[in-house]
Amino acid sequence: MAENSHVLYTREPALGISEFRRVLVESGLGEVRPVDDEARLKAMLEGANLIVTARLDMARLDMAHLDMEATPLIGVARCLTDFSWVCYISDLAVSAKAQGLGIGKGLMDEVARQLGPSVAISLVSMPDAVGFYERIGMKRIPDAFWISRKR
Repeated sequence: MAENSHVLYTREPALGISEFRRVLVESGLGEVRPVDDEARLKAMLEGANLIVTARLDMARLDMAHLDMEATPLIGVARCLTDFSWVCYISDLAVSAKAQGLGIGKGLMDEVARQLGPSVAISLVSMPDAVGFYERIGMKRIPDAFWISRKR
């Protein structure tokens, strides 16, 4: 896997369902997301008003001769925001092969850049990812509340 300098971070409102599903599965989030329900994945993408992706820039790596996409998706941040006060990150997924290389932090940094300094960022972490969020400087807050979904 490449260094972070060979990763393209960008806003991608038209992210395809198949790529989104693949990264959810590769990241481990596929175990807790409806990856077998295409209609629901489509609704999840359509309902997000900020989608930031991380793609490996194969051309910059001079590896385009390999039979791969020019910029394979390796991470995604799917967000809901008013672009004024707060942004909720509903998915932060990085393919397992790219984890530990700064891609998650890069996605968070790009989300913050897209939002600007006046917008707070919140999320609900999977238990095994808590350390990551603490390491990148997010503050844990005790007064969050949750009503579980029925399906």
